Formats: sequence, structure tokens, C-alpha cells
Amino acid sequence: MSELHVDGPLQPGDRAPNIVLDAITRDGTIALQDFRGHSPILIGLFRGLHCPFCRRHIAAQAQLGAALRDKGVESLTVVNTPIERARLYFRYHPLPNLLAASDPERVSHRAFGLPTIEFTENETEWPRKVGMDVVKSMQVDMPGELPGPMNRLAAAEQLNNKDGYEMMEADQRMAATGQGQLFGQFLLDREGIVRWTFTEVPEGGQRMFGAPSPQELMSAASQVAS
Repeated sequence: MSELHVDGPLQPGDRAPNIVLDAITRDGTIALQDFRGHSPILIGLFRGLHCPFCRRHIAAQAQLGAALRDKGVESLTVVNTPIERARLYFRYHPLPNLLAASDPERVSHRAFGLPTIEFTENETEWPRKVGMDVVKSMQVDMPGELPGPMNRLAAAEQLNNKDGYEMMEADQRMAATGQGQLFGQFLLDREGIVRWTFTEVPEGGQRMFGAPSPQELMSAASQVAS
């Protein structure tokens, strides 16, 4: 299913579509249908690995993997990075027990209703388009990672330099085509019904580059697992 969910991101009570993607961290494919009737699942639909914010969100979701499994909840990470580049990254930056899939065409993002924003010079119509004047005014504050609050572009550059992330051709291609892709996390119950979400879409862009607290996510997982 690749059609955009026209009403925006899926909301609690909506049935999630079945998507089938190439697995990064194992052979074969991963289908959401495989989890139905067996276990709830947290699915994180992120931008490509070229995005330093997404790399941190992916690591944060992976760190909760053991606690989620203790509650009977599976976890799936989806990135826009082509599979060979993604496998190369995770070979040198392994995350224990990570289940990840590659979706360079962003089929899953569209199916879950996550929009791709058009960047303009100074015209903002969230979440369809956003002016670079607004983007530059968005402050990112990451104590311990950045010396202080700074705009998104400067923060991304500093974090990539800090990480030593090498932009390969595949990364540059994804950065060019999927630059405005908004990300989201969706917690599905055993029947594939959305029970909790966190996306960058609400609040007029104030959630961009943010993430839910581990406490919020684990609280939602406890309710789904009960």
C-alpha cells in the first residue's frame, strides 16, 4: 500500500496498513502482517541515516528494545536509506537486537500518513510547506551533544561532524529526495490497531527533531501489552 493516508498521520483507533519491506539486519523481508495476532509492535518510521537526529532517535528506540520485549512488545525501525548503505552503517555501528528495514521509496511513511514538507524561501503552510526563515529560527537544544541551542541546520552539521558520518552517494540521493520527510512512531496492538503515536506533524513544527520521553513510550507500551 503506497497511497497517502489523506487525513494526516494515522491516529489511535485507526487500522495500520500492511507493509512489506526489505530487512536490513537479517535476510528476507519484514511484513507488519506477520506480527498480527502474535504481539504488539512499535514501528519507528524515520528519515535516512544521513539525518543525525534520526540516528539518535533510532538508538533511543533500540535502547528500549529489551524493556519492550519484557512486556511482549516488538520493535521495528524503518529508515529511508538504501539497504546496502544501511547494512554498512549498522555493521560498524551495531545496535543490539535491532530489527530494521529499508524503505528508500518511503512507502511506509506515505501509508501511515506522514507528509513530506516542501522547503520554500519564506512561505509556510504547515505541514505542507515551510519557509527556510522558519527552519532557521527553530532552535535545537541538546545538552551534552551541542554547546548550546542552535538552529537546525547548524545543529545537523555539528552533529554529523561529531559523529564522523561519511555522506556517501546513497546518502546524498536520499537527502535530496527525502529532505522534508517527517518522521513518526506508531504503537500497534496485536490486531494492528494504532494505540499511540508520536509524530513531527502536530504543533505547527514545534515537534520537529523532537522525540517522546522513554517514560511516555513505555507507559503506552504497558497499556497495549496488558
